[in-house]
Amino acid sequence: MEEPGPGRRWLLPTALLCAYGFFASLRPSEPFLTPYLLGPDKNLTEREVFSEIYPVWTYSYLALLFPVFLATDYLRYKPVVLLQGLSLVATWFMLLYVQGLLASQFLEFFYGLATATEVAYYSYIYSVVDVRAYQRVTSYCRSATLVGFTTGSVLGQILVSGAGWSLFSLNVVSLTCVSVAFAVAWFLPMPQKSLFFHHVPFTCQGTRGIRAQNGIVIGTSASNHLPEWEDVESKTPLNTEEPEPQPGLLLVLKVLWGDFLACYSSHPLLCWSVWWALSTCGYFQVLNYAQGLWEKVMPSRQAAIYNGSVEAVSTFLGAAAVCAVGYIKVSWSTWGEVALSLFSLLIAAAVYIMDTAGNIWVCYASYVVFRIIYTLLITVATFEIAANLSMERYALVFGVNTFIALALQTLLTLIVVDASGLGLEITTQFLIYASYFALIAVVFLTNGTINVIKKYRKQDDPESGPQGTTS
Repeated sequence: MEEPGPGRRWLLPTALLCAYGFFASLRPSEPFLTPYLLGPDKNLTEREVFSEIYPVWTYSYLALLFPVFLATDYLRYKPVVLLQGLSLVATWFMLLYVQGLLASQFLEFFYGLATATEVAYYSYIYSVVDVRAYQRVTSYCRSATLVGFTTGSVLGQILVSGAGWSLFSLNVVSLTCVSVAFAVAWFLPMPQKSLFFHHVPFTCQGTRGIRAQNGIVIGTSASNHLPEWEDVESKTPLNTEEPEPQPGLLLVLKVLWGDFLACYSSHPLLCWSVWWALSTCGYFQVLNYAQGLWEKVMPSRQAAIYNGSVEAVSTFLGAAAVCAVGYIKVSWSTWGEVALSLFSLLIAAAVYIMDTAGNIWVCYASYVVFRIIYTLLITVATFEIAANLSMERYALVFGVNTFIALALQTLLTLIVVDASGLGLEITTQFLIYASYFALIAVVFLTNGTINVIKKYRKQDDPESGPQGTTS
């Protein structure tokens, strides 16, 4: 019997992973989490929710990110996917059946663990499919989570507004969905390869990279492994059958450090990474506390709320913006920093309007604009960073940028939100977040304007051409 080709072998693991991603994201109660915690089911105060419970997610996510990143690769993805599914089940079980401040803080820890282990979901598929299917399966897996989240938001809004379901019942539906996802994860094939610990042989000494050419492994020093070059290693499938020695932790860390230095020595990559980290910090903070602001503007006990509809619309329009950006012809190398500054200023304006308008519909509209702009820009940043990096280096840069964003968010949370810090009112917090994005805009506008002027001066100066080519 003829063995199925690479074009068919990716179907089963991709279908299973997409099913897992869909059900894990199908959580109709999530847009209504803050009203649920403040309502009669939990009866927590605003100060407890915003200053003592929600910050635990930030702290736990930061603390777990790096060890989970290494464990995901060492354990070859599937065990960590299972851990994510179990963490989601634990989170929604506790949402339903535990009471009190301490129990709710433990709940946020499990949710932080579920968020940190998302890396396993997005990287698992590359270890079990042929490299020729990477682009296709990536789009499928990301679409599954977007469709799941959008469906969950719409379903939650319909059940609350149309059918009159309680928020407790919504959490029952969410627990059922994440339990289905956890069950599906058990059927995922166990990968035999991973990016770092279970890769092609580390035949080199010290901080040396590896690449394959015509099936032969060739050592390359980390210093010569320039971030502007596309690593041939990224075109090597991870699911080959040859047994290989496994590198130790110290060697993997040395290679990661060498790649870190090589990647961030590139000015364009550094620029996009700085914006990624700074803006993602602010984005997480706005997302975490937007429901609290809406509750302040329009308490859920006094009127109908449409949090689910807003989340669904913002996700859908954000996805549409991502599709549209592929057709926009812009020289990001020249105008990227200026564009980042202008769009960051628009984000700052949206957050400021959301904070000061005092009208729930204006708040909703500003939130939608905020998410659309961020989703568009983070897509451009991802492409600009990943375009010339191998899969290994992209994973490293993504992890480092996320870690820096979480470190900044932790600092911001400690100072602004946490009860042990200033513990500011939610409206004051959002004024600070708007100022934060405005500061990002000023920094990138200044630097971008200087770089554009330098570039056009070089073009106008005929003597700068030969120097530019030799530098």
